[in-house]
Amino acid sequence: HFVKFFGTEDHAWIKVEQLKPYHPHKEEMIKINKGKRFQQAVDAVEDFLKKKEKQGGKEQDTRSTSIQAADSTAINGSITPTDKRIGFLGLGLMGSGIVSNLLKMGHVVTVWNRTVEKCDLFIQEGARLGRTPAEVVSMCDITFSCVSDPKAARDLVLGPSGVLQGIRPGKCYVEMSTVDPETITELSQVISSRGGRFLEAPVAGSQQVSNEGMLVILAAGDRTVYEDCSSCFQAMGKTSFFLGEVGNAARMMLILNMVQGSFMATIAEGLTLAQATGQSQHTFLDILSQGQMASTFVDQKCQNILQGNFKPDYYLKHIQKDLRLAISMGDTANHPTPMAAAANEVYKRAKALDQSDNDMSAVYRAYIH
Repeated sequence: HFVKFFGTEDHAWIKVEQLKPYHPHKEEMIKINKGKRFQQAVDAVEDFLKKKEKQGGKEQDTRSTSIQAADSTAINGSITPTDKRIGFLGLGLMGSGIVSNLLKMGHVVTVWNRTVEKCDLFIQEGARLGRTPAEVVSMCDITFSCVSDPKAARDLVLGPSGVLQGIRPGKCYVEMSTVDPETITELSQVISSRGGRFLEAPVAGSQQVSNEGMLVILAAGDRTVYEDCSSCFQAMGKTSFFLGEVGNAARMMLILNMVQGSFMATIAEGLTLAQATGQSQHTFLDILSQGQMASTFVDQKCQNILQGNFKPDYYLKHIQKDLRLAISMGDTANHPTPMAAAANEVYKRAKALDQSDNDMSAVYRAYIH
């Protein structure tokens, strides 16, 4: 059955034998699954049932109410992995966490990375090694890629021993890199020209969020590939959105990162202005954390800045790339992006100060030099 997951509002194909009536098995499942996300799912089911009761409607057949829900848990307390062979290209900050979670949840994964040493840890965890992108694609049913920028994404597909050489009719290719819509459209066309099936699925998050399996996945393209990737997306993320035709996920991802990058630059500007005017930066953060802008993102980034810790969770050079691509997208749409343009200049200044490979929060250093 195609089942709704309470909590994340996701949907996925679930085997009949993995579905159980809600009420008879509720307490048993709560004992097995103690995670916060699973409890949120149970809460969502209860809210749904209360609303139905208030509306005076009869409760629907509980056999269709799966309490696998937001924790993506099957009857044994874990995701039921697809039987399709999974390939993964690119083991950077985001890709490493994704692959680790795919393996933990029982997927059969073949990995490739430009620097092969990064594959060693995953081989020890049970992954297989592919010698080239073409070999990985030829060995696997669904191949994901997650690389740094449009050039890297194109080179991976079109370069020597690249993805395109391994594509055959029916092979699925999922591009998770944050790139521009034009690059995504080009890759979709060349994959489709060989009979391949294409999905774009960039992710919102950071290294920590990736490691925790809490990414937000934005997908667009071939809907059947999206459905085939269900267990993979459950393993790596807390929710996924299907946004329609190819290019829509790239557009949405750039807009999200444009907002995040601009916000980070503004926070850095506020911290340095507080210092310049004799105000306590710690007090500024305390006040901020009690107001409407309070968030884990603000707290973690500000704490890291105050501690001088710029270990990358999301590379500064990558958020600047995303700002640049978003500004270009605005130009194409004849839409003004003055805030993003101003933030982009601050990040460029930070890059000139050798902050490219630090976390995006190192934009702070552009204000103090």
